[in-house]
Amino acid sequence: MYEKPKPVLRVAVIGAGASGLAAIKCCLDESLVPTCFEKSDGIGGLWRFDEKPTPGRAGVYRSTTINTSKELLAYSTFPPPADFPNFMHHSKLYQYMKLYAEEYGLKRCIQFNIEVISVEKTVNFDKNDQWNVTTKTWNSKEQREIERTEVFDAVMVCTGHHAYPNNPAENIHGYETFQGRVTHGHDYRDHKPFENRRVMVVGLGNTGGDLAAELSRHSTKTYLSTRRGAWVINRIAHRGLPYDCEVVTRLFKYLMNITPSSTLNWFYEKKMTDRFDHELYGLKPKHRIMSQHPLVNDELPARIANGTVTVVPDVSHFKHNGIVTSDGILQEVDDVIFATGYIIKFPFLSNDVITVEDNNNLSPLYKHVFPIPDTEHPTIALIGNVQPVGGLMPIAEMQSRWATRVFKGICKLPSKAEMQKEIDDKKRSLQRRYVNSKRHTIQVDYMDYIDEIASEIGASPNIAKLFISDPILAWHVLNGPASAYQFRLQGPGTWNGARHAIVTQWQRIHEGYGRKVPAKPNSQSQFCKDFKPTRDRTLLVDKSPSEGQISFKKSINTASIFDLIFIIIMLMSATLIFAFPL
Repeated sequence: MYEKPKPVLRVAVIGAGASGLAAIKCCLDESLVPTCFEKSDGIGGLWRFDEKPTPGRAGVYRSTTINTSKELLAYSTFPPPADFPNFMHHSKLYQYMKLYAEEYGLKRCIQFNIEVISVEKTVNFDKNDQWNVTTKTWNSKEQREIERTEVFDAVMVCTGHHAYPNNPAENIHGYETFQGRVTHGHDYRDHKPFENRRVMVVGLGNTGGDLAAELSRHSTKTYLSTRRGAWVINRIAHRGLPYDCEVVTRLFKYLMNITPSSTLNWFYEKKMTDRFDHELYGLKPKHRIMSQHPLVNDELPARIANGTVTVVPDVSHFKHNGIVTSDGILQEVDDVIFATGYIIKFPFLSNDVITVEDNNNLSPLYKHVFPIPDTEHPTIALIGNVQPVGGLMPIAEMQSRWATRVFKGICKLPSKAEMQKEIDDKKRSLQRRYVNSKRHTIQVDYMDYIDEIASEIGASPNIAKLFISDPILAWHVLNGPASAYQFRLQGPGTWNGARHAIVTQWQRIHEGYGRKVPAKPNSQSQFCKDFKPTRDRTLLVDKSPSEGQISFKKSINTASIFDLIFIIIMLMSATLIFAFPL
C-alpha cells in the first residue's frame, strides 16, 4: 500500500537565473527550504552581462533587448516599474530581477561561486527519494578546489539551455584552410572586434538577425547566411504598441483555436508580406509561418534594403579566403560568426536521470518538467527548459509552483503509461507542425502551455464566473494581455494585488514610452482607486473565491455607459455558457 510521502524539507535549486529565482520563491511560498547553488558570483544567469564569455554559462551581448514586452515577461506577483521601457535592454531586465530578489529576500537562499558537479540518487533512493548533490568551490585560503556532498529531498534544475554552443564549423569541409576568424554567437559581446572587416553571420534565428543588423553599421560588408529563411515580425504593432500585448490574449487564443491552421498561416503570412516582401528580401522560407519559431527584428529589413546586409544561401564549404555558399558563389570574408543555436546539456546529471539524444531530443519529460519517475513520489524537476513563443519567466514560475506541490505530495502525477502516452502524442504533434530543428524539440505555445500547467494546481482563471462577480476584471482577463497576474486570482497562492495589476497594466505599458499617464476613472472600479497593493506581496494560500472581489453593484457605479452596455452583453454570453456548456 502506498503511503503518503513525508514532507519535503530541503530542495536543491541549481542556477540563480530567471528560472532559479522563481524556483526559490515558490519553495519559500510552500514552506520548503531551498538552497540555491550558483557557479558565478551573482544572480541573473543569461541576463547578467559579462565582458568576457564563460564556457558553460549563458550570456548576452551588449546591445541585447528582450523580444517579449515587460508585462508579459513579469513574475506573477511583481509588476515591473511603470517607467521601465516595454522592451527592456538586458540591463533593465537584470535590474528587475535584482528588485524581485530583494523584495522576497531570495539571496539569503543562494550560495555563490559554487558549481554543482553531480546529482545522483542516494543508496536508499527507492525508500527515501533523496538525492546526493555534490558541489565544488575554490578555497582561496588553501588554494585548491573543495568538493562537498549534501543530501536533498528534491532537486530543481534551473540551468537553462543557452550555455553550450552548437558550432558546426569544424565539421564543414575546408574549415582548417580558412585564414580568418571563426566564432559563435555565444562569444559575441559587441561590434568592436569586427569594425572595417568583412563578416558573415551564419544562422537566421533571433541572434543571427540581431548580429547582422548591428555589424552592418560597422563592418565593411555583412553577409547573412540562411538555410531555410524566416518570417520576420516586428516588436511594434498597431498604433505603436507592443505586438505581443495585442495577440497574446485569451480572446485571441480562443479565435485561433477555432480557426483552421491553413487560414491562420494565410492571414499571418499576408500581414508579414504587407510589411515587406520576404521573397524579394531573400528571407521567404519554404515552410509556413506557424511551422517555425518567428524571428523578431525591427531593423533587419531596413539593413537589407540599404545594402549593408546581403542575404546569401546556406554554407557549402570553406576556402582559405572565405566561404562558398550552396549556390556555388565564393563570399570573401575575414570573420564567420555561427549563430546556430545551442546544445542542451546537463553535465551533472547521470544518464539514468536525464539523457539528451541527437538533435536535442531529451529522454521523456512529462510536460517538459518531470522525468518519468522510478518511484511514485517524483523529486526532481527541470524548470525553464522550454522554448516558448512568449515570455519564459512566467512559465518557469508556473512550473515551479506545480513542481513544489508535487514534491509535497499535494499534486499527483498520472500513471507512467498515461504520462508516456501524452509525451508521445505531443512529440508527434511537434513533428507535424514544426520544421526539423534542434530548438523545436522543446517548443511550446505560451498560452496553451502555461494554462496547461496552471490547471494542474487549479490556478487558471474562471472567466465565466468572473463575468458574474466582477465583469470589468473579466473583460481585462479576456481581452487584455495574458500576463501572469491572472494566475494569482484563484487557486493556491492567490495574491491580493492581482486584480489591480491586471486592470492597470495598460497604464504601465503607456508609461513605458516615457509619458506619465493619469489613471482613467472609467477604466477601473472604486476598489482599484482605494486599493493600494503595489508593495503588498502577500500570498493567500487558502483564500476563499469571494475574497478580494468587488461587488457587481460597485463596478456598475463607476463604469461608463459604454462599459455598461458591454457588461450586459458579456453577462448574457456568460449566462449562455452556463446554460449550454460546450
